[in-house]
Amino acid sequence: MVAVFSEERLISGARVIFEHLAKLLDAKISVQLWDGSMIPLGRDVDSPFYISISGPGVLASLLRRPSFETLMRLYSLGHVDVKGGDIISFMQVVRKKGKHRQKIGQMNKGLLLRQLWPFLFVAAETSVVEHEYSQDAIGRVESKRSNKDYIQFHYDISNEFYGLFLDPEMLYSCAYFSTPETSLAQAQQDKLDMICRKLRLKEGESLLDIGCGWGGLICHAAQHYGVRAHGVTLSQKQHDYALGKIKGLGLEDRVTIELRDYETLTGSYDKISSIGMFEHIGLDNMNKYFGKIHSLLRDRGILLNHGIARTAKATSKAKRKIRPERKLILKFIFPGSELDSIGRTVDLLQIEGFEVHDVEGWRAHYAMTCKAWHDALVLNHDEAIKQVGSEKYRMWLLYLAGVSIGFTQGSIHLFQVVASKHAAKGLSELPLTRADLYS
Repeated sequence: MVAVFSEERLISGARVIFEHLAKLLDAKISVQLWDGSMIPLGRDVDSPFYISISGPGVLASLLRRPSFETLMRLYSLGHVDVKGGDIISFMQVVRKKGKHRQKIGQMNKGLLLRQLWPFLFVAAETSVVEHEYSQDAIGRVESKRSNKDYIQFHYDISNEFYGLFLDPEMLYSCAYFSTPETSLAQAQQDKLDMICRKLRLKEGESLLDIGCGWGGLICHAAQHYGVRAHGVTLSQKQHDYALGKIKGLGLEDRVTIELRDYETLTGSYDKISSIGMFEHIGLDNMNKYFGKIHSLLRDRGILLNHGIARTAKATSKAKRKIRPERKLILKFIFPGSELDSIGRTVDLLQIEGFEVHDVEGWRAHYAMTCKAWHDALVLNHDEAIKQVGSEKYRMWLLYLAGVSIGFTQGSIHLFQVVASKHAAKGLSELPLTRADLYS
């Protein structure tokens, strides 16, 4: 595209827009234009954080398609960047003032029109990313769901990449921190032990782990609690890694794993765990999910369901609404995932024949876990880009930062629910108190 307006005119227009925006936001960050000039987005900006814009094509892109998705694409490709510190700290500074979206809506429309229209003659920055789920990412139509594709899109990137920020056991779910100073590796070990204790695992029992990841729990349970453990996953890379782990630990006689959908399983198990897999089911499939688990569990057997939850909504419409940031996660990170409220989870468990014994919130633990993952990924910046490229690295960094903030602020939650199957009337096999969990 032939340049119609001079660089000076475009920079001047951008400066006027951001200076006007600063009066409304009074934020504690700045914007750096492509000529290197810095514009504070508020009074007395004292933080080191600023957003850098690579060129006028960034504003041209946002003008043509003003959305969170456009911004996400531009960030992933490096056209927009955050400087001055890590993304989590940046988000914390930005969120302090709050309600920025409402204030942006108060901008002078005439001023915007006068300053922005020259950018219509500027070529937009490319926003084509490689890591994007191109099919039905929402997955509410059962005939269009492909659970295997959804799982492999997220997990089958690279075991080496995940190894850069996960703990040595490759546990990709919420850790359990006994203190704020507890290391991620120790917190994940403590999580495994807490799960095994909540399941009241006994030597010789059979354990099924649905969505077993890289095999951390099934190996731990066999080694330390003497159970026979079986895991299923839809991720080829997780399956292959876990097979190697099982052989390396000499657990082939006690631990098995299959690349298999849980819906096709048969048999009976004493205990069943589902750790961080619940979010992939979809709201319309949760009755079927708990019903299938019920059919696989012996009478009085124990289930531990560990999953992310959303806050309860007053209406069905509100429950089904997908916020813009959630759409980004579906399209670029976790296609097919959907969050339910803890109240509905308990209801469905009871409907399917379970007795619910314990519900424990781990929200603060997941905020700390995601921050630890984010920080580790930042430390391994060069190797991460070498493994998966800059685009995926930046996507995962933004994702982990956003989720950590979400758990910190309370917009999302994490619950562990312990329930037992009751095919006949009578008491459960759980002890009268929970003292054994903490001894």
